Amino acid sequence: MRAGLRGLTTRGRSFLAAAVAAAISAGILGEKDLLRVAVLLAVLPLLAATYVGRSRYKLACNRSLDPHRVPVGANSRVVLRLQNLSRLPTGTLLLEDRLPYALGSRPRVVLERLGAHQASSVAYTVRADVRGRYDVGPLVVRMTDPFGLCELTRSFPSTDHLTVIPQVTPLPSVRLPGEYAGSGDSRARSVAVHGEDDAATREYRRGDDLRRVHWKSTARTGELMVRREEQPWESRATVVLDTRAYGHRGEGPTASFEWAVSAAASVAVHLRQSGYKLRLVTGSGADVDASEAGGDGALLDHLAEVRLDQRTEVTSLVQRVRQRADGGLIIGLFGTVSVAEAEVLAGLRGNGATCIGFLLNSSTWLSLPEKARAEAEHAHGAAVLAMLQSGWRVVGVDHGARLPALWPQAGRGSQGFALRAALAETVAGGVR
Repeated sequence: MRAGLRGLTTRGRSFLAAAVAAAISAGILGEKDLLRVAVLLAVLPLLAATYVGRSRYKLACNRSLDPHRVPVGANSRVVLRLQNLSRLPTGTLLLEDRLPYALGSRPRVVLERLGAHQASSVAYTVRADVRGRYDVGPLVVRMTDPFGLCELTRSFPSTDHLTVIPQVTPLPSVRLPGEYAGSGDSRARSVAVHGEDDAATREYRRGDDLRRVHWKSTARTGELMVRREEQPWESRATVVLDTRAYGHRGEGPTASFEWAVSAAASVAVHLRQSGYKLRLVTGSGADVDASEAGGDGALLDHLAEVRLDQRTEVTSLVQRVRQRADGGLIIGLFGTVSVAEAEVLAGLRGNGATCIGFLLNSSTWLSLPEKARAEAEHAHGAAVLAMLQSGWRVVGVDHGARLPALWPQAGRGSQGFALRAALAETVAGGVR
């Protein structure tokens, strides 16, 4: 009842004020008929408050999202099911679902009446052009009586989550280098053919069986070396996403970082569908093994929330990748890098890994004066040359480039050498 009185509208309060005025006038003038009018004016808002107040605690709400994970620019359908659990019919209901700004304006739906134990469903669609994980809800219900004398607001505490993942673009089938890593029967047959000197070895680790020490490799390298464990050959790949804030340019959905995130998602999904055992490493500290439970869903959910990091450096990114480096294929999505940073990336070439880098020239995401543009192009070319000289295969990316068109370059063995020769000739011509 108290809640109902607090929810009296301006009309309801006016009725009470008129009742008080009529009662005072009836007492002064001695008019019993006027007193009856005062009682009627007072009873109406009180009955409305009682009516609305009872309905306040007899509503149940259920929300469903279809689907709960959508790519950027796609729609999701939200269905609200409201049920009246009481024996009394409700008045007019105004439903308002709270949404973050990125999902658009708050939807408002009017339900004229819900009878005893009656349920009704309403639906609306949401669309997000920015990836992320958004809360949908809580639902706010405004209940009023047929005369508009009392209005109460109830907020259901439950919320649902909508995950907006980056766009995943289908990629053409390309045979990639370095697609196999591991050891086992295939490697054992290779040893039988080529001799023991060609056996795959690695550095000794504490706890290794001394019977696996490979003495010829130990004598040749000066360090204790052991034969690798027997494991089946398998396709392994590591996708590296650069999250350095100073390496990317642009804002919003068209920024260079958004291109890199979408490319990382597309490459990761493509490699998993091709049978690779996949690992995703980002500069912000994430290390996702997509071969575990969750698969593509867990990987895409993480990419939906990845953000630029002001403190990330190339050195820490290389160290994070090398913590579990086990050969295979490494595909990096990098923003603008300096020559020194390109030389640091050479550290990923160890342990027989084949490295393919998509190097974004993020300055092309900006409008620069002619002189600044020339300087940015020169710096980008020097970084590409440094990566090529360290053994990387490099695919340059400018603003407006499409990943499906660039993807075949990742499998061209001669592409890196051709670009290296062209850049070397350009540098030499500049020196002359």
